[in-house]
Amino acid sequence: MFELRKLPYSPDSMGDFLSKEAFDYHYGKHHQTYITNLNNLIKGTEFENAGLYDIVVKANGGLFNNAAQVYNHDFYWDCIAPSSTAMSDELKNALNAEFGSLDEFKTKYIQSATTLFGSGWCWLVYNPSTSKLEIVQTSNAATPVSDGKIPVLVVDVWEHAYYIDHRNARPAYLEKFFAHINWDFVSKAYEWAKKNGLESVKFYTNDIHKK
Repeated sequence: MFELRKLPYSPDSMGDFLSKEAFDYHYGKHHQTYITNLNNLIKGTEFENAGLYDIVVKANGGLFNNAAQVYNHDFYWDCIAPSSTAMSDELKNALNAEFGSLDEFKTKYIQSATTLFGSGWCWLVYNPSTSKLEIVQTSNAATPVSDGKIPVLVVDVWEHAYYIDHRNARPAYLEKFFAHINWDFVSKAYEWAKKNGLESVKFYTNDIHKK
């Protein structure tokens, strides 16, 4: 059985970015619902004793949707912090090389997240086939892992992620998000992605959801 992961910070630590009420709904209700649904859906199936990574890459339909949403949210919680942390020189150099500057990366990332129609996620991923970083949009529960790309950073742009605190002002939420990125985690995710490829995703999910 899967369990709702623990947050790596207090739900009242994000200031005017995300309120405790937002966490109560987004983490306590939405994320928990995906966990509950996943546990119900795997009963009596080939995935009953499988790890989360294997379910995400092998399942489809409702089972995939709920498993992927568990992973997407797990990763999102690690990508934010009460205050922005420092990024590694390795990541900084890669962002400068791919996007021209850190400011240009911010502009392109926020633009991509703002213009994603409907519900979904905006990712920074490492593409092992090109050894480059890419900005990728996914709709609903979709994750770049399904395309063989390794997540490095993600922002949730489902409306329930920001409506309580920012109403329908997605750009305002994204500006606050960028000021709260856990660059230390993102830097490590980039390092793991380069060294271990998709195995880093499997290690990450197994570490959170120990079977």
